[in-house]
Amino acid sequence: MKFLVLFLQSAIDKKLQEAPDNGYAIGVWIGNLLPFVVLVGLAYLLYYRSKNRKD
Repeated sequence: MKFLVLFLQSAIDKKLQEAPDNGYAIGVWIGNLLPFVVLVGLAYLLYYRSKNRKD
């Protein structure tokens, strides 16, 4: 698992170094952060709905 994380990190660093402008770098950063934000939001939604469920 650590190998995969290191490989992905190096790919991100390479993309940022070869970025044509600052907007592309921001897009790469958002693209890497977005899946985690979506998963955290989904987890919170499921937690909130199960906590407030009336039996």
